[in-house]
Amino acid sequence: MSLDEDAVLPFGAVLAAHAGGGQAARHRALWAFDARLAKVARTTSEAMIGQMRLAWWNDVIADSAGIKGQGEPVVDAMRATGAIGSPGLVAVIDGWEVLVVEPDIDVQGLRDYATGRGGGLFRALADAAEMPHWLAAAGQVWALWDLAGHVVDKALAEAALALASELLPQVDGARWPRGWKPLRIAFTLARQDVLAGRGAPRGMPRALAGRLLRIALVGR
Repeated sequence: MSLDEDAVLPFGAVLAAHAGGGQAARHRALWAFDARLAKVARTTSEAMIGQMRLAWWNDVIADSAGIKGQGEPVVDAMRATGAIGSPGLVAVIDGWEVLVVEPDIDVQGLRDYATGRGGGLFRALADAAEMPHWLAAAGQVWALWDLAGHVVDKALAEAALALASELLPQVDGARWPRGWKPLRIAFTLARQDVLAGRGAPRGMPRALAGRLLRIALVGR
């Protein structure tokens, strides 16, 4: 099952292209899953409605019969590629739920969001039943960097970057397996910006595409 271009944001599509071992389609499906949840958080004005929409995704993941959500492109792609069985998916939903239900997000809320969305997504992409602590921290840094670039609340963005900066040392000295190259690229990009006090750029500007290519080729 292939996904149309609108289902996967450019950032995720570029990273998925670096997934080896025939994993590109599974990675694309997982990035599309994250994008669907981001849309729920972005377009929900009532917390209860948002929780219901997120609960639907929990039901899809729990449906061993593969019936729930048939015909929804991302759901179909996740089932076709095996992404639906990836570890960490429920955690990703839990992370996004923080943004849906919390009117004012404090540091603990940011930690819960980052642990769920970032740690869960990196675990799913790595397909790791048990992942090292440093990989969870790398996912959290990436999620906080991404959030900082997409919120209008300047104080929240600054708090997200500050927390990401605190987490960076936990990834020092990490040895990235070849199969985790897309995750290494995502983290390295986020790390560079966090150190510079910047959140994620919106969309895929030419400068960002160039940086992604350089990191993929030379590692920094």
